[in-house]
Amino acid sequence: MERIRRIFEQENSEASYEPLQGGSERPDGEHIDAEEQAFSWTDYGVFTLLGVAMLWAWNMFLAAAPYFQRRFESNDNLLRNFQSAILSVATVGNLGSMIVLTKLQARANYPKRIVASLALNALVFSLLAISTKCFLNVSSGVYFAFLMVMVLSASLATGLCQNGVFAYVAGFGREEYTQGIMSGQGIAGVLPAVTQIISVLSVPTKQHVDGAPQESSTSAFIYFLTATGVSAATLVAFSYLLSRNSAKQRMKRTSYNEEPEYDSLHSERKSIPLTRLLQKLFWLAGAVFLTFVVTMFFPVFTPQVLSVRDPLTAPRLFQPATFIPLGFFFWNLGDLIGRTGPALPALRLTHRPRLLFLFSIARVLFIPLYFLCNIGGKGAVIDSDFFYLLVVQLFFGMTNGYLGSSCMMGFAEWVESDELEAAGGFMSLCLVGGLTVGSFLSFFAAQS
Repeated sequence: MERIRRIFEQENSEASYEPLQGGSERPDGEHIDAEEQAFSWTDYGVFTLLGVAMLWAWNMFLAAAPYFQRRFESNDNLLRNFQSAILSVATVGNLGSMIVLTKLQARANYPKRIVASLALNALVFSLLAISTKCFLNVSSGVYFAFLMVMVLSASLATGLCQNGVFAYVAGFGREEYTQGIMSGQGIAGVLPAVTQIISVLSVPTKQHVDGAPQESSTSAFIYFLTATGVSAATLVAFSYLLSRNSAKQRMKRTSYNEEPEYDSLHSERKSIPLTRLLQKLFWLAGAVFLTFVVTMFFPVFTPQVLSVRDPLTAPRLFQPATFIPLGFFFWNLGDLIGRTGPALPALRLTHRPRLLFLFSIARVLFIPLYFLCNIGGKGAVIDSDFFYLLVVQLFFGMTNGYLGSSCMMGFAEWVESDELEAAGGFMSLCLVGGLTVGSFLSFFAAQS
């Protein structure tokens, strides 16, 4: 308690960790709003779409899990472990790419990184869509190897997108655009869950005897093709953003141009040591890291929690085939609601980084709540689907969205103007690091 008291005392004291000029002025005394372009709903919409594209690929892999079960049904070992393999390869590949890209900040051309990520994603999911119609007779081992290559490629694309987008948006000086990215990520979680529920309910009941119907090749083809379409549409929208005056003026300030990415005359910028960024952003970086460490436990428990109603007499929405994606839907809905919260100035806590850090630690309390629910159909301590869907899933998602958005919006208040882009890449690195650590820790929870 004494340590917590000191933290709050430091919050109100004149410490070295404080927002630059109250977060509204640069070190030279010039107002941020005067330096940057006025808010644009068009720019906000493009950044929201970039947020959707950033996580749409990952959610497509989750949505297509029943199809992968079908492809691996002849190999029990792969059938049991392919989801863990996807999670591990994706997070490790994402983290590795983020570390490398964060180091290569001096000559980085962030718009080109964004374009490359969208093009790579479109290619990956085009190949996955083709694989649902061609080469269907290959062995499960060959298809597993192909899938892992696709997952790794998609994770590298996600790393490029995360590093590029969060660094690029920082130069606009508009926290609203960062919140738009975070909201787009939330949308990317909600829509696939809704699609999965609809697809299950559209199939006759007799095909759901086991409660978990296998996805057809046609459904998987649509899933993967949709991901390709989202990447292509985002690429067109981002190209339009680059043609706007707001982007052109920003590119002049940050030395972006049409020259090659590593042209030292145009693209060189001061390299910012990560230790300096860690010193300035310690509480926010720690908060976003811990937030996503804890968050990675929810994908482990959600597929295991079933409705407390009798599956033989319950409405179809509460049968396992639909109740599991319903659980994902409520978590992602809460996440989306939470991500929109910091858009309201009254709900922002970007000026209280230590408080955000404490909240990120407190989220650990959600994990024991899962053990009060009907895990594996063994019975629930609290015999209520309302408790599981609205108290556990919805609020767990809301805290993730709120804290994640607050941290990613607030870092610009704590660094110099020439450190904004590097700080954006650093914060996204901390976010991905949290996902990676959480994904491995969650495997231990799955064995409990």
